[in-house]
Amino acid sequence: MRVALVGGGVIGGGWAGRLVENGIDVVVHDPHPEAERRVREVLENAELAWTRLLRVPRARGTVTFAASLDEAVREADVVQESAPEDEALKRRLLTEIDALAEPTALVCSSTSGLLPSRLQADMQRPERFVVGHPFNPVYLLPLVEVVPGELTSEEAVARALSFYASVGMKPLLVRKEIDGFVADRLLEALWREALWLVHDDVATVEEVDDAIRYGPGLRWAQMGTFLTYRIAGGDEGMRHFLTQFGPALGWPWSKLTDVPELTSELVDKIAAQSDAQADGLSIRELERLRDDNLVALLHALRARRYAAGEVLHQHESRILSATAAAAEPPDPSQLLRLHEAVVDPSWLDYNGHMTEARYLEVFADATDAFLAYVGLDADYLRRGSSAYTVETHLRHLREVSGLEAFQVETQVLGADEKRVHLFHTLRHGSTGEVHATGEHMLLHVDAQAGRVTHWEEPVAARVAAAAAAHAWLPAPEGAGRAIALHATATDAES
Repeated sequence: MRVALVGGGVIGGGWAGRLVENGIDVVVHDPHPEAERRVREVLENAELAWTRLLRVPRARGTVTFAASLDEAVREADVVQESAPEDEALKRRLLTEIDALAEPTALVCSSTSGLLPSRLQADMQRPERFVVGHPFNPVYLLPLVEVVPGELTSEEAVARALSFYASVGMKPLLVRKEIDGFVADRLLEALWREALWLVHDDVATVEEVDDAIRYGPGLRWAQMGTFLTYRIAGGDEGMRHFLTQFGPALGWPWSKLTDVPELTSELVDKIAAQSDAQADGLSIRELERLRDDNLVALLHALRARRYAAGEVLHQHESRILSATAAAAEPPDPSQLLRLHEAVVDPSWLDYNGHMTEARYLEVFADATDAFLAYVGLDADYLRRGSSAYTVETHLRHLREVSGLEAFQVETQVLGADEKRVHLFHTLRHGSTGEVHATGEHMLLHVDAQAGRVTHWEEPVAARVAAAAAAHAWLPAPEGAGRAIALHATATDAES
């Protein structure tokens, strides 16, 4: 797939980051003389973030820069326009894109609030136009509001929803065309009240931000507004909350329908307080701090398969499925290379090397990859059966540094109707040097009954076949090893 990005500012650069990190080739057109430098800086941040974000191997796309609009869009499957928020400019630009792009290309706009029916009015093929409004940083935040215009076809909407989901986003279809769409209308209400608090010297910009990030912002990240307030209603839920707190909407302190004038004095006050709040950090430093925090939060939500974390989990699952479908089937008689990744910098200790716990996590991922290889999939798990690791022995042979690629080879040492004995070897991704080994015994269990049971078909046959295929392989060095304080004669000689 080829995607043309028209506009290489904060949003266009963010789109480039998300698309490239998901294996899509993009071509960027922006007449600004600094466009390429700006986009490449965003791409650098995106790569740093996605290296930590995903724990599955992925292919990266390429980025090129086109001198003309025609060069950018003429072979594109999707065109994403991210020009400044000026309706006349966008309408003129979209009309040009419509004339130059292939008739089958999907044309999207990143507008944050302009009505799509007005934007598509001058296009010859308005049915292929849809708004795809993302949020900064586009390469990390999954939300994209998909807003069709009056002339947009259902096919274009379906294509847009599918396209955005394929790059790890959460498409939100805005069914009714409205200025500002959904998210920005909510943000604008909060922004208006925040401006009043600063204008009236009730709070500084930092204190307003603290009121969000230490309190409701943490709840909003996982539950939004309505679900949060449902909980606040106690056992009686939302109805009780509305009855108890609804009258507050009529209290005189609310200024949400009035906007303070942005006088030069108010602008100077906000700018000075914002400078103090940044405490000398550059925009790039603030972006990376933001990205680090977002990655950590997304990981926490993924561990619980909730909200944006569930979107991330599903995206990783799609990548794994696509990788498996495209890969050559492994030779079952050889060591199985089923898991590879890059060392996440968050896995490192104070010496810059991977912590002991992460070695176990890597081998657990390799075990999961083997179980998927023999057919223990989501349907199998839903039936209540699974495989539990009951014994593990790790050997740490070499230090592993951050951002190093690695792969794991798996050998089946044996299996019977209830067990499987695995030996994993962790190797450097390019040199092949052995970093560590892990030996594991797994039992097949009925998770609901809490007892050991026989493997079920077709997994039973596949486990047996994997063990038989590896029976002729020599036992790996270190297999059966136990920890002992006193060395044997052989160990002492070595």
